[in-house]
Amino acid sequence: MSERMQETSYYSSEELKKIGFGEIGSNVLVSRKSSFYSPEKIKLGSNIRIDDFCILSGNITLGNYVHIGAYSGIFSGDAHVRMGNYTSLSSKCSIYAASDDYSGAGMTNPTVPSEYKKVYQADVEIRDHSIIGTGSTILPGVTIAEGCSFGACSLINRDTEEWSVNGGVPAKKLKDRKRDILQIVKKLEEESK
Repeated sequence: MSERMQETSYYSSEELKKIGFGEIGSNVLVSRKSSFYSPEKIKLGSNIRIDDFCILSGNITLGNYVHIGAYSGIFSGDAHVRMGNYTSLSSKCSIYAASDDYSGAGMTNPTVPSEYKKVYQADVEIRDHSIIGTGSTILPGVTIAEGCSFGACSLINRDTEEWSVNGGVPAKKLKDRKRDILQIVKKLEEESK
């Protein structure tokens, strides 16, 4: 990417500080077209890229080497969303750590006062080396184990097995995932010193 494009497409370091993130590492590229709600609750590690039209809202922690593709949203409510190191959300992914109850036991949507609603909230964690395919949705309370991958348009509504390839609605394990990236990351980290 050209230096000029970086200057116009992404916030500068000084501009990022003014947004008021809870923490911010180095080499962080955030699109000027992204939106942040309660940025003081958002912690950004180093080597992060957040693309156009992303929404991050609430208690969110991003590790190092994290990519969030265009049109993705992370909504934590009062719970917490954590993305580990070397994780990625492809475009148009959604993570929800809070969700209305769809059973009819309570009213729904943000215009209704909370005492009339029934909202389920639970932390979501995406552990190191996991990647989520385009158009996928992660529901409250899910822990994605280390090294998982998900095909496009997966509905992730339960915890996963480490180093697995998953997909579907709802997502299920399809096969084991190779661990070659663990050797590659050692080389990257050695060269980065």
